[in-house]
Amino acid sequence: MKFKKITILLAAMAALSATSCSDDFLENKPQGILSEGNINDPKAANIIVTGAYATFGCRYADSNDPHLFPLTNWSYGEVRADNAYKGGGGESDLWEVHDMETSKIQPNNGFLDGKWFNVYCGISRCNSALRALAKADESVLPAKKSRIAEVRVIRDHWYFELVRLFNRVPYMDVDLPEVNYVDVRNDEYTRDQHLGRIAADLLEAAADLPDHQDEIGRINRRMAKAYAAKVKLYQAYEQDPQTNAVININKTLLKEVVELIDGIQGYDLLPDFQDLDLIEYENGVESVFAVQFSHNDGSDGAGRVNWSMLLNSMTGTDCPWAGDGFFLPSQDLINAYQTDANGLPVFDYQSLPDYGVVKVEQKEGEEKPRFWLENVASNVDPRLDFVTGRPTIRYKTYTERPCGLWVRNTGAYGYNNTKRFWLSPESPQANQGWPWGASGLNWQIIRYADLLLYKAEALIEIGDAAGLEQARSLINRVRERAQKSVYVKDFNDPSKNAANYKIGLYPEAGWNQDYARKALRTEMRLEKAMEGERFFDLVRWGIAKEVMNNYYKAEVDNRIYYSGATFESGREYFPVPVAQYNFSGGKYVQNPGYPAF
Repeated sequence: MKFKKITILLAAMAALSATSCSDDFLENKPQGILSEGNINDPKAANIIVTGAYATFGCRYADSNDPHLFPLTNWSYGEVRADNAYKGGGGESDLWEVHDMETSKIQPNNGFLDGKWFNVYCGISRCNSALRALAKADESVLPAKKSRIAEVRVIRDHWYFELVRLFNRVPYMDVDLPEVNYVDVRNDEYTRDQHLGRIAADLLEAAADLPDHQDEIGRINRRMAKAYAAKVKLYQAYEQDPQTNAVININKTLLKEVVELIDGIQGYDLLPDFQDLDLIEYENGVESVFAVQFSHNDGSDGAGRVNWSMLLNSMTGTDCPWAGDGFFLPSQDLINAYQTDANGLPVFDYQSLPDYGVVKVEQKEGEEKPRFWLENVASNVDPRLDFVTGRPTIRYKTYTERPCGLWVRNTGAYGYNNTKRFWLSPESPQANQGWPWGASGLNWQIIRYADLLLYKAEALIEIGDAAGLEQARSLINRVRERAQKSVYVKDFNDPSKNAANYKIGLYPEAGWNQDYARKALRTEMRLEKAMEGERFFDLVRWGIAKEVMNNYYKAEVDNRIYYSGATFESGREYFPVPVAQYNFSGGKYVQNPGYPAF
């Protein structure tokens, strides 16, 4: 799969109708070729912009596998971290992701080349749209500036993805002919320089966007500023270009993060954490930047669903779906939800026995195995059973039976699955056949809880007393939402909770910068588990090696394939794929931490 295959024409191809973007302005089924002569037709301009939005579907003529190179980063951001196992049939089933999980990644891994290719397809399509829109007559297309700004934000999203994944990446200017892409080096800019350029472009685009758009899903000023705040937060952790170590935390940039978030109004937390996975709330008060999906909308297959999650639906004994069973929560993540007598996180949870260990017994003559949970006396954060599906525990609103042995290979990966990003199996909004469990549920790139935690992180690292106290309030606000959510009930006795749920708020006593930093990083993990962000957080904080090696040590008794797994300093980014090096004719430079080409 080569970069040189990218030839994104200004065409309204039928492929656009199979992509992720839905809602009114994205439901065109355009036909034919767009020429420069008709770019002043507002419908034609909207088709071009729709093509840019469609890149979120990660489905292109030469790469129709978004489940392998997912928008959601379930493999790149969660399986590669301490939150998730690969799952599936075993170690050899998607060995490329197994190598991510065990930190044995190599430049010839095709899932790196595929992701690189998909992202640059998106960038190329955005660049083509920007060149075309630049020629439009604003008197005919009054929304010209806004449409250009929307496409710039989409392109910035893809560049941000590249930098987080690959560090050393080439920057393709909008006016650079695609035939000259081969001439662009990948070491022209450092990671920090890339992030600075992306943040600046987002803010420039924000100036040309309205605060609100008439059509749901269309990018507005608040979304662009929120994304700029996220990028600046990453940029503030300055890295040594040769070792990837964090060498400075830029407080000026952190203050800009705080100012940007303070200027973003009109959002709030949903009242119940579980509302995040209900379609009726998906474009609600917490949704800042979301990819719009739809189900049974008249397009091919199940509709414009989130094909990135195709492999990840449940399977196994008595499971209501017959999926592929990838992307499973780690035991370490489950253990991390334990709380103390005050309902606060146990920071040294890895010193404790595994929580909620599944035991299975099948006696001779019995049709089905009997299973139960042991070591469940500890207090746990209620988000444990909002995020993970555990045997004997109710799965959302499914009443036929509790979650059972719903994992494809329990010997390799244990018994726990995920609840995030899925509707309840009996929901009429969930696909009842293949693709199993697919729905129109949006994918949240940024939600309001993120902004609260980003601001808290910036304030903690700035470190003044007033800011630390404000950060405590912000973190507690996120925890309070979980505290007030409706807890999962015992399947057989709805008057009882399914576990000893206890979540408390951080008190003022003992709240110093070091403690606050631990609290923030823990909260980021518990609140956003399985959302594709965990590994990128670890790299931003400069703690990937420490966390991952502690994880492998803690988990090796459960997952024997972690024996010998080691995370090495300098490998915080993926290697530049060898296929892309070949495409460049030897111009690309390999990332630090890997052998030179």
